Amino acid sequence: MPDLSKIQPDQCGTATLLVGEAQTAPEIGSGRVHVLATPVMINMMEAAALDAIEHLLPEGHQSLGIRLDVTHHAATPVGMHVTATARVLGVEGRRVRFAVEARDEKEVIGGGTHERVVVNVARFDERVQRKLGK
Repeated sequence: MPDLSKIQPDQCGTATLLVGEAQTAPEIGSGRVHVLATPVMINMMEAAALDAIEHLLPEGHQSLGIRLDVTHHAATPVGMHVTATARVLGVEGRRVRFAVEARDEKEVIGGGTHERVVVNVARFDERVQRKLGK
């Protein structure tokens, strides 16, 4: 079991983005309206969680997203900045839980919870290679 004692509740991370056409729903195949795509918002939330804890993990370990429960309840047009934040709620074994939120320059656009699991990179890669039959 990796030592995750450096990860404490209320530690936060952020990710920011200027919404361009490449981040809109039509460009990534998740809709037809030219606003920030939900999968992009989700990616930002995961990036914020990484920002909060990756630098605290033992050498040779990383975290992988395993659960996400979020809403995307306000549209963000091209040209606006979006900031996602992730706040550690707690650590249970190898799992780290976060409260996540995204907001544009005017309002909160989404939020919810996210969970990541910490893995040994070498062992994880071995399992992936076995799945490929290598």
